[in-house]
Amino acid sequence: MILESSFRERPMPESPFRRVTVDDLFRRAVERRRDAVALIDPPDRASFTDGAPRALRYGEADRIVSAIATRLTELGLKTDSIVALHLPNTVESALTFLGVLRAGMIAAPLPLLWREIDAVQALSRIGARALITCRRIGAVDHGELAMHIAAETFTVRFLGTFGEQTPDGVVALEDVFAAAAATPSVDEAADISVQRIGNAADHVAVVTFEVTPDGLVPVARSHAELIAGGIAVSLESHVGHDVSIIGALALSSFAGLSAIVLPWLLGSGTLVLHQPFDGAAFAAQCREHCDVAVVPGPLIPRLAEAGLVGRSGGPRTVLAVWRAPERIAGSAVWSDRDTNLVDVLAFGEIGVVPLRRPPDGKPAALTKGPIHAGRAHGDGLVLVEVARTSGGTIALSGTMVPHHPFPPGVERSGAPRLKIGDDGGVDTGYGCRAERAGGMLAVSAPPAGIVSVGGYRFVLRELQQFITRAADGSTLAALPDGLAGHRLAGVAADRNAIRRLLAEQGANPLIIGAFRERRDRASAA
Repeated sequence: MILESSFRERPMPESPFRRVTVDDLFRRAVERRRDAVALIDPPDRASFTDGAPRALRYGEADRIVSAIATRLTELGLKTDSIVALHLPNTVESALTFLGVLRAGMIAAPLPLLWREIDAVQALSRIGARALITCRRIGAVDHGELAMHIAAETFTVRFLGTFGEQTPDGVVALEDVFAAAAATPSVDEAADISVQRIGNAADHVAVVTFEVTPDGLVPVARSHAELIAGGIAVSLESHVGHDVSIIGALALSSFAGLSAIVLPWLLGSGTLVLHQPFDGAAFAAQCREHCDVAVVPGPLIPRLAEAGLVGRSGGPRTVLAVWRAPERIAGSAVWSDRDTNLVDVLAFGEIGVVPLRRPPDGKPAALTKGPIHAGRAHGDGLVLVEVARTSGGTIALSGTMVPHHPFPPGVERSGAPRLKIGDDGGVDTGYGCRAERAGGMLAVSAPPAGIVSVGGYRFVLRELQQFITRAADGSTLAALPDGLAGHRLAGVAADRNAIRRLLAEQGANPLIIGAFRERRDRASAA
């Protein structure tokens, strides 16, 4: 699926990556390092999902990716079918993402804490045909949750799960590991080939979801746009080849994909997955795999205080991902000269801007203008370009930025959609102020009406209306929080009753948790 543009795109310099798909990157890594370790599960995997931790070599991972792609096509899913993924940070998440792309389909990773209400709205909007999850994530039966989501989403026709005790009517996927292990160690990936019109890299690869004041907006990216995000992060952080990358960020956002999955594929390294967040598990992973760590930016001071980053023997490079980039100005000075710290400013699902900390340890200035693939020479492909709008907000353009609303025809439906300027720029809604010299900008505020709790964003007005409808007399507020950005606090006559009611309606656990007893918070402190 190649999306048509409603604006005149500026001609861009040709780049080798403009014609490369994500599957091409993975195939090249397999050819180069077939017997090297590609993927490693969290050591505490058994504490949150089924199965013992796995470590897979590139050759093994390649056969599993092909097995997943084959299974999807055997189910009758067509090219460009949208396959939603609701998976934790385990090897299944990366393998299924790659398997969907190898089958010529479109991956739509869902945030892990999304429940029925959120998922039904999102999947109905994009016309998803399948949903893949695992039976258990923590205390939640995601196999059962997937069946509830499918029952409310007309377009979803296939459900697949990893793990034990597959529910009736759901396709079991756990056997792809056994099937791949029984396959002779030859490259069978060549048997799966999807014919594409035009440039295969221009076809849509992934759909993520942006939260705007207007509502939920699907954001579609081509292979070329997705890879551009990974190139930007890899160049700024100097992530080289054959390194181990610990990914302690969910893979359901553009920030997670561009800071973790793409640098892994571009460098043919080892991806060490971490289910956010367990300090003991992270420490064990750092002791064994310590080249690059990708973590939420607000956690950096606590991790440094605990000796997990910024010390001898720890990760040589730390990528601090800021899902609330307006908060970076108040971050602590980075004092470890032996560890590179790169701040990755995530402007929702629109784009990321990676900035390496200078020698003084303070956050680098965000400057107006382009970031090129050939940054040292100021030429080449424009990966992302930063501008300030007349309304005092940050706009992004460039190769990594989505260029088209999605799904096709959404502009005629009246539904919330990605709004693209005549020059191809997208207003992120983040407020900024212009500094005096050098075209520098300071991110000053999130989009109006949006609250961020960790990596999850909500429209405050919609939250308050939802709570009022659920229980008359109940209210919800967003309070500043030093670590999460905001925390939700609810008031209700009967907290236990409204929690049960919200759970029955499929509300996000963060909303349900807003109505916990206050004494629980006091005792925890």
